Amino acid sequence: MKKHPLPPFTKETAQQKIQMAEDAWNGKDPEKVSLAYSIDTEWRNRNQFINGRKQVQDFLTDKWENELDYKLKKELWAFSDNKIAVRFEYEYQNKKGQWYRAYGNENWEFDEDGLMCKRYASINDLEIKESERKL
Repeated sequence: MKKHPLPPFTKETAQQKIQMAEDAWNGKDPEKVSLAYSIDTEWRNRNQFINGRKQVQDFLTDKWENELDYKLKKELWAFSDNKIAVRFEYEYQNKKGQWYRAYGNENWEFDEDGLMCKRYASINDLEIKESERKL
């Protein structure tokens, strides 16, 4: 399976890849989102290490069951050949109704088929009031 656009990336194709990821994550469908990743994808997400598409699906299922009203925005930081660096922020509320804004950076590496084989994310959460929401 190929997931276009394929590396090597240009600024335009890197931005297209980022927009596709943003749209997919905002759709909150773990199975659909996981198809952008290689079968043996490697992730670091905060303090979690996730390996393989099945673990990605499990992680995302749990995430969106606990991070309610999730809304994400990503932007290009840098790119080269088969790598893209992204800055992002997202907002959500927990099951108790407390709102958060999460900020972070992701480093992505893609295989020749355009599937993400590595994703390293550093993320910080900030409690916010509902009136402080931006997204």
